[in-house]
Amino acid sequence: MTVRFGAVTVDWFGLATIRLEGQTGAVIYIDPGPEAYDVLEDSPGDGDLILVSHDHHYDPDSIQRVAHEDAIVVVHESIDASEIDRVDEAPEDLPYEVERVRADESFVLGPLDLFTTPAYNDPDGPHVDEHGTPHHPEGRGCGFGVTVDGVTAFWPGDTDALPFHDDMRVDLFLPPIGGTFTMDRHEAAALAERLEPDLVLPVHYDTFEAIDADADAFVVDVANRGVPVVLDEPR
Repeated sequence: MTVRFGAVTVDWFGLATIRLEGQTGAVIYIDPGPEAYDVLEDSPGDGDLILVSHDHHYDPDSIQRVAHEDAIVVVHESIDASEIDRVDEAPEDLPYEVERVRADESFVLGPLDLFTTPAYNDPDGPHVDEHGTPHHPEGRGCGFGVTVDGVTAFWPGDTDALPFHDDMRVDLFLPPIGGTFTMDRHEAAALAERLEPDLVLPVHYDTFEAIDADADAFVVDVANRGVPVVLDEPR
């Protein structure tokens, strides 16, 4: 289903693939693909702005399926196609205007205000591999915030809940809740309570076994904390 929030419509396609559309027509895709997760079933070609948070979500084919010919593609500075087995094209090889960003920037693209945030797993936290290495080391990805027609939507990226998150002010919070590689539903619910957004829509869960989550329990948890929350069924 499509979630409507203020002047913005939101669609979740699975994993971290999110589509935002403002009332004035701007269309933003966050982390489209990769094709291995089969999160996009068609080629809409309507994206004005494509945001890619880190290498796990970089997929040139999916970008080209959602972007129109004049789209702008914004990718984290660390993405290196030569280190990704499943892709051959670097971001700069794509037929679009490509901008690389660090994980702590604010900028304007046309009518859209954007910012990035650090996204990583704490090496002393639970989201590490069997060797104690974070699944997402610091400096290898980012979260994205984008203001569309007065609504600030925030996807924190593949990350733990981090101390600086508590000071943010966002309208629409799109947290990962699958655990293993990111914050889990309990951590995301606690963060939602601290952020006090106007709406929470969880993503990045149930796409594969390692990130299975009880979304209904998350909704109850968040609602009991006095924060509005909604679920979207991935298309």
